[in-house]
Amino acid sequence: MAKVAFIGLGVMGFPMAGHLKEKGGHEVTVYNRTAAKAEAWAKKFGGKTGATPAEAARDADFVFTCVGNDDDLRSVTLGEAGVLSGMKSGAILIDNTTASADVAREIAAAAAEKNIGFIDAPVSGGQAGAENGVLTVMCGGDQAAFDNAKPVIDAFARMVGLMGPVGSGQLTKMMNQICIAGIVQGLAESIHFGKQAGLDIEKVVDVISKGAAGSWQMENRHKTMDQGKYDFGFAVDWMRKDLGIVLDEAKHNGASLPLTALVDQFYGDVQKMGGSRWDTSALLARLERK
Repeated sequence: MAKVAFIGLGVMGFPMAGHLKEKGGHEVTVYNRTAAKAEAWAKKFGGKTGATPAEAARDADFVFTCVGNDDDLRSVTLGEAGVLSGMKSGAILIDNTTASADVAREIAAAAAEKNIGFIDAPVSGGQAGAENGVLTVMCGGDQAAFDNAKPVIDAFARMVGLMGPVGSGQLTKMMNQICIAGIVQGLAESIHFGKQAGLDIEKVVDVISKGAAGSWQMENRHKTMDQGKYDFGFAVDWMRKDLGIVLDEAKHNGASLPLTALVDQFYGDVQKMGGSRWDTSALLARLERK
């Protein structure tokens, strides 16, 4: 058992912190910008709350952060009451936010000055993966910090891998989002085509999902897409944030991402349709608009 702090109790962080308490058996203290959410978590799981990120992180062996974006991450880590001002020497900071590789390196450098380890560890698997404790965690950092942190991360993950030095976890998550964007657009166009052709989508998917066209998105989203229901997963707003990070990174490393840029524009169209909080499979709604 370790002393653990968890900062950020959104749809992902709330259950992830819960697994650290219940499955991991750790002593967990949480902080959330909206204090009522932290109190609700403590009531449900029996942990403690901190008034600030620094207070929650004090004396913790491992501190997790899972917030919205680069600026949020800087605020809860580098700010006056951020976790780095409260963490003890030798502790490890693990960031589960999907953020830029640059901010990961920035925080790692600040942590190193205080003899604190840092791992950028964005996750994949969505809200359902967080609730079921089966997330995929992509890590960047040094081997020693990873080896110490992995048994703790395992409480909410089915796969935890070290991808390379600091920033590599975020770069891996970018690859993940590039793949998802292309796959979902292809699935949306396929279903749209099949409906226009008068085919039974369920029958078609039952066949093609067993071949080379099969994917997680096809298995888990085709029914709701066919029904025009888009409240079952990762929100369009979040995906656009992630694709923005991807496209910014591509400008720096020279990668050519024409499909990703196009799908990002398509998600912009979905936002204009009022679908900001629809899940990413709503690309079909764009094709079906009248």
